[in-house]
Amino acid sequence: MLQKIDEFVDYLTNVKKSSANTIASYKRDLNKLYNYLISVDITDVNKVTGTNLNSYILQIEKQGMSTATVSRNIASIKAFFIFLLKQGVISEDPSEVLKPPKIEKKAPVILTTEEVNLLLEQPGGTTPKDIRDKAMLELLYATGIRVSELINLKLKDVNLSLDYIQCRDGNKDRVIPFTKETKAALEDYINNARMALCTDDQEVLFTNCQGSPMTRQGFWKIIKYYSGKAGIKKDITPHTIRHSFAMHLVNNGADLRAVQEMLGHSDISTTQIYLKANANTKLKEVYEKAHPRANV
Repeated sequence: MLQKIDEFVDYLTNVKKSSANTIASYKRDLNKLYNYLISVDITDVNKVTGTNLNSYILQIEKQGMSTATVSRNIASIKAFFIFLLKQGVISEDPSEVLKPPKIEKKAPVILTTEEVNLLLEQPGGTTPKDIRDKAMLELLYATGIRVSELINLKLKDVNLSLDYIQCRDGNKDRVIPFTKETKAALEDYINNARMALCTDDQEVLFTNCQGSPMTRQGFWKIIKYYSGKAGIKKDITPHTIRHSFAMHLVNNGADLRAVQEMLGHSDISTTQIYLKANANTKLKEVYEKAHPRANV
Protein backbone atom coordinates (compact mmCIF):
# COMPACT_ATOMS: atom_id res chain seq x y z
CA MET A 1 0.00 0.00 0.00
CA LEU A 2 2.89 2.34 0.70
CA GLN A 3 3.92 2.02 -2.95
CA LYS A 4 0.43 3.08 -4.03
CA ILE A 5 0.58 6.08 -1.71
CA ASP A 6 3.92 7.05 -3.29
CA GLU A 7 2.38 6.71 -6.76
CA PHE A 8 -0.53 8.91 -5.71
CA VAL A 9 1.86 11.53 -4.32
CA ASP A 10 3.80 11.41 -7.59
CA TYR A 11 0.51 11.94 -9.48
CA LEU A 12 -0.35 14.97 -7.31
CA THR A 13 3.13 16.40 -7.85
CA ASN A 14 3.69 15.85 -11.56
CA VAL A 15 0.20 15.59 -13.07
CA LYS A 16 -2.13 17.62 -10.85
CA LYS A 17 0.65 20.12 -9.98
CA SER A 18 -0.79 20.44 -6.48
CA SER A 19 0.81 22.80 -3.97
CA ALA A 20 3.53 21.50 -1.68
CA ASN A 21 1.27 22.09 1.31
CA THR A 22 -1.57 20.04 -0.21
CA ILE A 23 0.76 17.18 -1.12
CA ALA A 24 2.27 17.10 2.37
CA SER A 25 -1.21 17.01 3.95
CA TYR A 26 -2.42 14.16 1.71
CA LYS A 27 0.71 12.13 2.34
CA ARG A 28 0.52 12.65 6.09
CA ASP A 29 -3.18 11.67 6.19
CA LEU A 30 -2.68 8.55 4.07
CA ASN A 31 0.33 7.39 6.08
CA LYS A 32 -1.81 7.58 9.23
CA LEU A 33 -4.48 5.51 7.49
CA TYR A 34 -1.82 3.00 6.42
CA ASN A 35 -0.61 2.60 10.01
CA TYR A 36 -4.18 1.98 11.15
CA LEU A 37 -4.80 -0.63 8.46
CA ILE A 38 -1.56 -2.39 9.37
CA SER A 39 -2.77 -2.54 12.97
CA VAL A 40 -5.87 -4.46 11.83
CA ASP A 41 -3.82 -6.76 9.55
CA ILE A 42 -4.74 -5.16 6.21
CA THR A 43 -1.85 -4.58 3.80
CA ASP A 44 -3.61 -4.91 0.43
CA VAL A 45 -5.65 -1.95 -0.87
CA ASN A 46 -8.06 -4.45 -2.45
CA LYS A 47 -8.92 -5.76 1.03
CA VAL A 48 -9.94 -2.35 2.39
CA THR A 49 -13.69 -2.05 3.06
CA GLY A 50 -16.01 0.81 3.82
CA THR A 51 -16.33 -0.58 7.34
CA ASN A 52 -12.55 -0.35 7.80
CA LEU A 53 -12.55 3.27 6.69
CA ASN A 54 -15.53 4.21 8.87
CA SER A 55 -13.82 2.58 11.86
CA TYR A 56 -10.69 4.60 11.17
CA ILE A 57 -12.64 7.87 10.98
CA LEU A 58 -14.40 7.03 14.26
CA GLN A 59 -11.01 6.40 15.84
CA ILE A 60 -9.53 9.76 14.84
CA GLU A 61 -12.71 11.51 15.97
CA LYS A 62 -12.34 9.87 19.41
CA GLN A 63 -8.74 11.13 19.50
CA GLY A 64 -10.16 14.66 19.62
CA MET A 65 -9.29 15.79 16.09
CA SER A 66 -11.16 18.89 14.98
CA THR A 67 -14.04 18.65 12.52
CA ALA A 68 -11.92 20.40 9.90
CA THR A 69 -9.07 17.89 10.34
CA VAL A 70 -11.45 14.94 10.10
CA SER A 71 -12.97 16.42 6.94
CA ARG A 72 -9.52 16.88 5.42
CA ASN A 73 -8.63 13.25 6.23
CA ILE A 74 -11.81 12.07 4.52
CA ALA A 75 -11.00 14.21 1.47
CA SER A 76 -7.48 12.71 1.32
CA ILE A 77 -8.81 9.15 1.59
CA LYS A 78 -11.48 9.73 -1.07
CA ALA A 79 -8.98 11.28 -3.49
CA PHE A 80 -6.61 8.33 -2.98
CA PHE A 81 -9.22 5.63 -3.65
CA ILE A 82 -10.66 7.48 -6.64
CA PHE A 83 -7.10 7.54 -8.02
CA LEU A 84 -6.77 3.77 -7.45
CA LEU A 85 -10.15 3.18 -9.11
CA LYS A 86 -9.18 5.19 -12.20
CA GLN A 87 -5.87 3.34 -12.36
CA GLY A 88 -7.69 -0.01 -12.34
CA VAL A 89 -5.99 -1.07 -9.10
CA ILE A 90 -9.37 -1.58 -7.37
CA SER A 91 -12.76 -2.42 -8.87
CA GLU A 92 -14.90 -0.71 -6.20
CA ASP A 93 -14.38 2.44 -4.17
CA PRO A 94 -14.69 1.69 -0.42
CA SER A 95 -14.48 5.39 0.44
CA GLU A 96 -17.93 6.06 -1.06
CA VAL A 97 -19.45 5.38 2.36
CA LEU A 98 -17.52 8.22 4.02
CA LYS A 99 -19.46 11.39 4.72
CA PRO A 100 -17.63 14.53 5.86
CA PRO A 101 -18.92 16.00 9.15
CA LYS A 102 -20.64 19.33 9.04
CA ILE A 103 -18.18 22.11 9.70
CA GLU A 104 -19.38 25.05 11.73
CA LYS A 105 -17.77 28.05 10.10
CA LYS A 106 -16.35 30.37 12.72
CA ALA A 107 -15.46 33.96 12.12
CA PRO A 108 -11.68 34.24 11.75
CA VAL A 109 -9.64 35.83 14.53
CA ILE A 110 -8.73 39.34 13.36
CA LEU A 111 -6.19 41.67 14.87
CA THR A 112 -6.90 45.37 15.05
CA THR A 113 -4.45 47.66 13.25
CA GLU A 114 -3.20 48.75 16.68
CA GLU A 115 -2.48 45.12 17.61
CA VAL A 116 -0.72 44.50 14.30
CA ASN A 117 1.45 47.59 14.78
CA LEU A 118 2.26 46.47 18.32
CA LEU A 119 3.24 43.01 17.07
CA LEU A 120 5.43 44.39 14.27
CA GLU A 121 7.24 46.68 16.72
CA GLN A 122 8.41 43.81 18.95
CA PRO A 123 11.53 42.61 17.08
CA GLY A 124 13.31 45.93 17.44
CA GLY A 125 16.84 44.70 18.15
CA THR A 126 19.89 44.76 15.89
CA THR A 127 20.93 41.10 16.00
CA PRO A 128 20.61 39.07 12.76
CA LYS A 129 17.74 37.12 14.36
CA ASP A 130 15.85 40.29 15.35
CA ILE A 131 16.30 41.76 11.86
CA ARG A 132 15.14 38.49 10.26
CA ASP A 133 12.08 38.25 12.52
CA LYS A 134 11.15 41.87 11.74
CA ALA A 135 11.38 41.19 8.00
CA MET A 136 9.30 38.01 8.24
CA LEU A 137 6.50 39.62 10.25
CA GLU A 138 6.43 42.72 8.05
CA LEU A 139 6.30 40.65 4.87
CA LEU A 140 3.59 38.34 6.20
CA TYR A 141 1.28 41.22 7.07
CA ALA A 142 2.13 43.25 3.94
CA THR A 143 1.28 40.38 1.55
CA GLY A 144 -1.08 38.03 3.40
CA ILE A 145 0.76 34.97 2.10
CA ARG A 146 0.43 31.58 3.77
CA VAL A 147 3.13 30.51 6.21
CA SER A 148 4.08 27.67 3.83
CA GLU A 149 4.58 30.25 1.09
CA LEU A 150 6.58 32.52 3.39
CA ILE A 151 9.08 29.85 4.42
CA ASN A 152 9.45 28.59 0.83
CA LEU A 153 10.18 32.02 -0.67
CA LYS A 154 13.52 32.21 -2.44
CA LEU A 155 15.82 35.20 -2.54
CA LYS A 156 15.14 35.55 -6.28
CA ASP A 157 11.39 35.87 -5.59
CA VAL A 158 11.90 39.29 -3.98
CA ASN A 159 11.97 42.34 -6.26
CA LEU A 160 13.23 45.25 -4.18
CA SER A 161 13.36 47.67 -7.07
CA LEU A 162 9.64 47.31 -7.87
CA ASP A 163 8.46 46.38 -4.34
CA TYR A 164 6.80 43.02 -4.91
CA ILE A 165 7.29 39.31 -4.32
CA GLN A 166 6.57 36.46 -6.70
CA CYS A 167 4.71 33.80 -4.75
CA ARG A 168 4.78 30.26 -6.11
CA ASP A 169 1.98 27.84 -5.19
CA GLY A 170 2.27 24.63 -7.20
CA ASN A 171 1.86 25.55 -10.84
CA LYS A 172 0.30 28.93 -9.99
CA ASP A 173 2.35 32.10 -9.54
CA ARG A 174 1.06 35.39 -8.25
CA VAL A 175 2.67 38.80 -7.79
CA ILE A 176 1.96 40.66 -4.54
CA PRO A 177 3.17 44.20 -3.74
CA PHE A 178 4.53 45.20 -0.35
CA THR A 179 4.84 48.42 1.64
CA LYS A 180 7.76 50.81 2.08
CA GLU A 181 8.16 49.63 5.69
CA THR A 182 8.41 46.05 4.43
CA LYS A 183 10.93 47.04 1.79
CA ALA A 184 13.11 48.69 4.44
CA ALA A 185 12.89 45.61 6.66
CA LEU A 186 13.76 43.29 3.75
CA GLU A 187 16.69 45.43 2.65
CA ASP A 188 18.03 45.47 6.20
CA TYR A 189 17.69 41.69 6.45
CA ILE A 190 19.14 40.85 3.02
CA ASN A 191 22.01 43.33 3.21
CA ASN A 192 22.94 43.15 6.88
CA ALA A 193 21.63 39.99 8.52
CA ARG A 194 21.04 37.14 6.09
CA MET A 195 24.75 36.61 5.41
CA ALA A 196 25.27 36.02 9.14
CA LEU A 197 22.64 33.28 9.21
CA CYS A 198 23.31 31.25 6.07
CA THR A 199 25.81 30.55 3.30
CA ASP A 200 25.86 32.24 -0.11
CA ASP A 201 24.49 29.13 -1.87
CA GLN A 202 21.29 29.01 0.22
CA GLU A 203 18.39 29.89 -2.11
CA VAL A 204 15.65 30.14 0.54
CA LEU A 205 15.02 33.71 1.68
CA PHE A 206 14.48 33.02 5.38
CA THR A 207 16.54 30.52 7.36
CA ASN A 208 16.84 29.53 10.98
CA CYS A 209 19.92 30.44 13.01
CA GLN A 210 21.70 27.31 11.76
CA GLY A 211 21.32 28.36 8.12
CA SER A 212 18.64 25.78 7.27
CA PRO A 213 15.25 26.75 5.78
CA MET A 214 12.78 28.03 8.36
CA THR A 215 10.09 25.50 9.33
CA ARG A 216 6.37 26.07 9.98
CA GLN A 217 6.90 25.13 13.62
CA GLY A 218 9.86 27.48 13.91
CA PHE A 219 7.89 30.43 12.59
CA TRP A 220 4.86 29.51 14.75
CA LYS A 221 7.13 29.83 17.81
CA ILE A 222 8.30 33.24 16.58
CA ILE A 223 4.69 34.47 16.29
CA LYS A 224 3.83 33.13 19.75
CA TYR A 225 6.89 34.74 21.32
CA TYR A 226 6.28 38.21 19.92
CA SER A 227 2.50 38.17 20.50
CA GLY A 228 3.19 37.29 24.14
CA LYS A 229 5.82 40.01 24.35
CA ALA A 230 3.32 42.49 22.91
CA GLY A 231 0.72 41.45 25.50
CA ILE A 232 -1.87 40.51 22.88
CA LYS A 233 -4.47 38.23 24.45
CA LYS A 234 -5.89 36.78 21.23
CA ASP A 235 -4.77 33.32 20.11
CA ILE A 236 -2.49 34.34 17.23
CA THR A 237 -1.22 31.99 14.55
CA PRO A 238 0.49 32.84 11.23
CA HIS A 239 -2.94 32.47 9.59
CA THR A 240 -4.31 35.17 11.93
CA ILE A 241 -1.96 37.63 10.22
CA ARG A 242 -3.27 36.48 6.82
CA HIS A 243 -6.87 36.97 7.97
CA SER A 244 -6.01 40.41 9.36
CA PHE A 245 -4.32 41.43 6.10
CA ALA A 246 -7.44 40.54 4.11
CA MET A 247 -9.90 42.05 6.57
CA HIS A 248 -8.01 45.34 6.79
CA LEU A 249 -7.94 45.61 2.99
CA VAL A 250 -11.70 44.99 2.78
CA ASN A 251 -12.35 47.45 5.62
CA ASN A 252 -10.52 50.11 3.65
CA GLY A 253 -12.50 49.53 0.46
CA ALA A 254 -10.27 47.13 -1.48
CA ASP A 255 -11.88 45.36 -4.41
CA LEU A 256 -12.78 41.79 -3.42
CA ARG A 257 -11.38 40.35 -6.67
CA ALA A 258 -8.04 42.01 -5.98
CA VAL A 259 -8.00 40.57 -2.45
CA GLN A 260 -8.86 37.15 -3.89
CA GLU A 261 -5.95 37.38 -6.31
CA MET A 262 -3.48 38.43 -3.62
CA LEU A 263 -4.60 35.66 -1.29
CA GLY A 264 -4.45 33.07 -4.06
CA HIS A 265 -8.04 31.87 -3.53
CA SER A 266 -9.32 29.85 -6.49
CA ASP A 267 -12.94 30.60 -5.57
CA ILE A 268 -14.13 34.08 -4.60
CA SER A 269 -16.67 32.55 -2.19
CA THR A 270 -13.70 31.79 0.09
CA THR A 271 -12.73 35.47 0.07
CA GLN A 272 -16.30 36.61 0.76
CA ILE A 273 -15.96 35.58 4.41
CA TYR A 274 -14.13 38.88 4.96
CA LEU A 275 -16.93 40.84 3.30
CA LYS A 276 -19.48 39.18 5.61
CA ALA A 277 -17.33 39.73 8.69
CA ASN A 278 -16.89 43.37 7.69
CA ALA A 279 -20.65 43.78 7.28
CA ASN A 280 -21.26 42.32 10.74
CA THR A 281 -18.67 44.66 12.27
CA LYS A 282 -20.21 47.72 10.60
CA LEU A 283 -23.68 46.63 11.74
CA LYS A 284 -22.48 46.37 15.35
CA GLU A 285 -20.85 49.81 15.13
CA VAL A 286 -24.07 51.36 13.81
CA TYR A 287 -26.09 49.65 16.55
CA GLU A 288 -23.77 50.82 19.35
CA LYS A 289 -23.84 54.40 18.05
CA ALA A 290 -27.62 54.53 17.49
CA HIS A 291 -29.27 52.44 20.22
CA PRO A 292 -29.87 54.53 23.37
CA ARG A 293 -29.14 51.61 25.71
CA ALA A 294 -26.28 49.99 23.79
CA ASN A 295 -23.57 51.42 26.05
CA VAL A 296 -25.49 51.59 29.32
